[in-house]
This record gives sequence, C-alpha cells and structure tokens, in this order.
Amino acid sequence: MDMLSMSILILFVGMFLNKKIRILGDNYIPPAVTGGLLFALGTVLVYNFADIQVEFDMRMRDLLLLVFFSTVGLSARLKALASGGKALFILVIAAGAFLFLQNSLGVAIAIAFGEHPGYGLMAGSVAFAGGHGTAIAWGQVADEAGLEGAAAIGLAFATFGLVAGGIVGGPIARRLIERHGITGPAAAAADQGVTPAAADEAAGDPGWLYHVLISVLVLTFCVSLGDIVNRVLADQGVRLPGFLTAMFVGILITNIADVIKRPLNPLVINKFSDVSLNIFLAMSMMAIQLWTMTGAAEAMMVVLILQVLLMTVFAIWVVFRVMGSNYDAVVMAAGFAGMGLGATPVAIANMNAVTSVYGPSTKAFLVVPLVGAFFIDILNAGTINFFIGIIENWLI
Repeated sequence: MDMLSMSILILFVGMFLNKKIRILGDNYIPPAVTGGLLFALGTVLVYNFADIQVEFDMRMRDLLLLVFFSTVGLSARLKALASGGKALFILVIAAGAFLFLQNSLGVAIAIAFGEHPGYGLMAGSVAFAGGHGTAIAWGQVADEAGLEGAAAIGLAFATFGLVAGGIVGGPIARRLIERHGITGPAAAAADQGVTPAAADEAAGDPGWLYHVLISVLVLTFCVSLGDIVNRVLADQGVRLPGFLTAMFVGILITNIADVIKRPLNPLVINKFSDVSLNIFLAMSMMAIQLWTMTGAAEAMMVVLILQVLLMTVFAIWVVFRVMGSNYDAVVMAAGFAGMGLGATPVAIANMNAVTSVYGPSTKAFLVVPLVGAFFIDILNAGTINFFIGIIENWLI
C-alpha cells in the first residue's frame, strides 16, 4: 500500500475517533493529528519489537503542501490583503516577544537540571519555533562547539513540538470562543438561512465538473509557475520557501480573474484546500519517528509541559488580545500555537479545524503563513544569536 492510500485511511481513522471520543471533537483536534499520531505510536512498537524503522517517500507530501498554499492564494482578494497589513505587523512583534520568552524558559530549565545553558536553546526556539530544519542546523553547530548530542536533542524536541502544536491549538480556540461568546461567519450565515449543506447541493450543478477542471488547471499553474518564480529568485540570491511563491502566484491569478470577471468557484477551491491540507498533515504525522525521544524522557517531559503552558498562556492572554479579541484573533491564536510549537503546516491545520466549524477567516490564513514563512525564521535567528552572546559572556 502506498503512502497516499495509507494517509487517507489514517484520516478516516482520525475522523472516526474524533466522532466517537467526544473530547477530541469538542476541542477541534485535526483528524490527521488523531489518526497520524496513532499510526506513529504503532511504528514505535514495530521499531522496538521488530527493530524495523519505518520510512516514507515524502515527495507526494511536499506536492500537497504546494497545492494547499496555492488554494490559500486563490482565496485571497486584494481588499483582504490590504486589511491584513496592520495585523501582520502586530503578529510579527508578538512572535518576537514569544521567541524571547521561549528561549528564556529553555535556558532556565537547562540550568535547573544542572546542564549547560546552551542545551536550553535546543529546548527553546531552536527546536520548537524553528522546527526540524533549524534544529538540525543549530544542532550541528552546537555539537561542534562541544555540546554533545545537541542535534539529537533538538530533533527530539522538534518532534515533540510538532505533536503538541497540533493538539493544543483547538482547545485554546474553544476556550476563547466559549469564554468571550464569540461567533464566526458560519453562525451569521445560519442566522440568514444559509446552511453548510449549500456547498454540497452545489455539486448537483451541471457545470460542477467544469468548475472542478478549471480549478485543477489553475492549481497546476500555481505550482508550476510558483516553481519557476522560485528558481528565478534563487538565481538572484533571493531564497523563498516553495509554497510561498505558489501562494503568491495564486493571489495574482485570482485577482486577475476577478478583474476580467471570470472568478473562480470558491466552493471548489475550498474542497481542494481541505483535501490537500488534511492528507499533507496525515503524511507528516505518519512520518514522525517517536522512538527518537526515548532518551532523557523525564527532562523532555518537563520541557514539553512548561513550553506548552507558556504557549497556551501567551496565545490566550497576548495573541488573542493584541490581534483584536475577535473571531479572526481566535483563529490566529490557534494557528500561533501550532506555529510556535511545531511548524506552519500545523498552524494551518489548527486554523482549518476551527474554521471548518465556525466559518472562514481570510485574514488569519494570510497573516499566519506569512509570519511562519518569513518573519519567524528571521526573528528566531536573531534571538538565538542574542542568547548565545549572553550565555558566552555569562560563562566567561
């Protein structure tokens, strides 16, 4: 069975468990996280008892990420982009403050356990906000500097964060919605007599196949042209994530289509968005190697618990408030939890889990990916170097 078939089965398992186990559904845990984490636990048993390391070909997953962000771009209108400018600036400032707190906590834990404070950075923004790529890069630097096992520790924490980020975002959103009595666009549509079933009824439209085929064609343009733009920019010394250029091409195409009065069907685009995101995340969760986290379990659990608590408090009391204390702020708080503990795709999955119940949030789906793709890595590099300077001066 190939990875695509297996990931879809895992999604069905996650959907089934979310329906049967109320705490999962009520807290908007993405089905891909539920099913994918269960599968990852199974691979641990296979590794421990049969000494077999399960690995996957991730090319399909990477393609799905490009497709998903293309749908994000195709859903973005210029008016919505303009309205997100201030929100983007505010969230970047909040992200910078959080990175400082995340590293401060990591260093404090390392000192409390009698370890070199440099390990605290691996238990801070290097692994959590930075993810696996940053953990590998900085882990190699730390290993060369004499911090034995830093790279392995960073990868373990990055894996922890990926799982935790997909679990805590939903409960954060639920608490904010219930505590502040916030309603989303779905509730407003229901008040006007518009039901979610309307989208499914549209499938009976004789022109539905035309809309599907047009959407597939446009999505292929986004992925292909995005790759060309990415290569051209790389030749000029400008390196961007591939999904970001695909999203920008999508933004350009959808606004041109509006100008020439040939708009794309948003219902079809949303369907492609849901499918690509959920399969992508299921594949990502399937590939997590949980057995890498067996060493130093006690210290790792302390780090994880405290970092999750820090994120929860920050998302509820800072992100939600500075982003406007409204529905968009709820979605961004859920996304920020996934981004700050795991990765941008986890942030998107958290937001998708919330918006699938309460309705869309265009601002959140534009602002959070931009912060995750651009600014958080830049801020993280500066914050890490700042802490390294402090640690070096302190140890002299």
